[in-house]
Amino acid sequence: MTAADRAEDFLSNERAFRLGALPTEQSHPHTAHLSRVIAGDLAGSLRQLLSVDRDILPVVERIFAGEEYAALVDTLETAMRGGHHVYFTGCGATGRLSILLEAAWRSYWRDRVGGAADVTARLPGIAQRVHSVMAGGDFALIRSVEGFEDFAAFGRYQLAEAGVAAGDVVVAITEGGETPFVIGTAWQGVEAGAAVFFVFNNPAAVLCEEVQRSREVIEEPRITKLDLSSGPMAIAGSTRMQATTSELLVVGAALETALERLTAAPGGGGELALEVDRTAQFRALLDRLAADAHVAAMGEWITLEADTYRAGGRITYVVDDLLLDVMTDTTERAPTFSLPPFRPCDSTTAAPSWAFLKDPGRTTPETWTHMLGRAPLGLPWDAALYRDLGAPPILAEAPPALDPDAILRFQIGNEPDPSRHEGISSVLIRLHSQGCHPPAMLSDEAAYSRRVDFALPFDRPVEASPLRLWERLAVKLIMNTVSTATMAKLGYVAGNWMVHVSASNKKLIDRSIRLIASQTGMSYDHACRELFHTLEQQAITPGHHPSPAAATIERLLSPTPVATHQSPS
Repeated sequence: MTAADRAEDFLSNERAFRLGALPTEQSHPHTAHLSRVIAGDLAGSLRQLLSVDRDILPVVERIFAGEEYAALVDTLETAMRGGHHVYFTGCGATGRLSILLEAAWRSYWRDRVGGAADVTARLPGIAQRVHSVMAGGDFALIRSVEGFEDFAAFGRYQLAEAGVAAGDVVVAITEGGETPFVIGTAWQGVEAGAAVFFVFNNPAAVLCEEVQRSREVIEEPRITKLDLSSGPMAIAGSTRMQATTSELLVVGAALETALERLTAAPGGGGELALEVDRTAQFRALLDRLAADAHVAAMGEWITLEADTYRAGGRITYVVDDLLLDVMTDTTERAPTFSLPPFRPCDSTTAAPSWAFLKDPGRTTPETWTHMLGRAPLGLPWDAALYRDLGAPPILAEAPPALDPDAILRFQIGNEPDPSRHEGISSVLIRLHSQGCHPPAMLSDEAAYSRRVDFALPFDRPVEASPLRLWERLAVKLIMNTVSTATMAKLGYVAGNWMVHVSASNKKLIDRSIRLIASQTGMSYDHACRELFHTLEQQAITPGHHPSPAAATIERLLSPTPVATHQSPS
């Protein structure tokens, strides 16, 4: 099939993925000129980015006072008290969120010192009651699996394979509210007799009007809906930012409250946890991050990263107990800005990722198990299963390697890694909470060009919290701001649009088309044809390519191209 044929097929048959009417896909007025502001006022641009997080405050205040949130807390508690299981499902940023929630739950029980025996005696197996179902499995935590999110059948099958049953709870989380994979998990939960909650970040009324698959879920009375819509993201379409932050806050708070009830002594009034003013706590966290000293510290960090990447260098984070939180942002940079993803240790051809991370105190297998609270789980689907699920030929003919061995090829442990420092400008950043000792040294630490200790601007704990919810939110807000501003400083953002967006699924193809149309003034149909022409040309040449959207805009607007900063060699 030619590029022209593929373009016409998308225009004719994929209208369900035209999502420009959704607020999360639109430009936020506060950051409309971010790319211009950041060139001359780094601190001012950071305040622009941070200000959009305040859009979350009235939303969560409404949600925390609502019946749906109370029902979520009650249902989580009741299910686990009765020996049932909880499944958090998502894809992309929400898939990583689902894994983070599971890991937070498991690490709480692993690390609890004293006092757990009475609870585990009353609630046998409680530590293993929370599960994550991410599109593409655990492998997708570190590297996007193309196409998975486009198929509801994949979500249905992954959740069924995980063992969902009557009496369980399914919390299906999708930033846009329209992701087929996540919608598939919601329907599978209903079919299995589980209690199903659907969490999303676009107005229910808009979704019902624009997206049929969303309307069917929202109008289903057996599914409880939590509408967290707060408007556009700080970077248009970048739902890893405010959308996923609000989901971490709301769903994390619900899980934490259920945990507090479960661990309260009988008759001890654990239900009083609901009276905590989490909105006020979140507002206090935002105020703290916006303080002059913290904005200045983030500015220094951003300048260091941007200068390193401009010089063709690489950044390596050294982290201990917040490794998963930092990983979530670090891996999301690849699909967000079309950067090289994490590279397996045995690859000699793939470009190294610009940023990577290491646990200095454990080997790679030990790190994965400690970070997740369990051994990595693979997704060993064969070609026959992909065909049965209606997968496109690219998956059915060459199933991706998503097994545990493939995951362990990404060496995030303390093994030396010359690719991070040999022959390049290399910076090692040790991340830790204020008031805590930096992580241990790597064995090859002296080989890095520069070594920096960065104290994340909060004390541990920010607020006492069994799942460390406030620390996790702080890390997320800081890392999102740093990585986004760094890429904007490098020219990867035009206004507040992700010029270098990937095109790895149908939603991102639509976003790429709309971006090309907005930057060139051409029609949606014309932009679609130009995008598929670029994709065809890139497919001819193996290796990592810049964003097809950015490449298309550059080709069409030459000799005044959009910046297409290349990956370090």
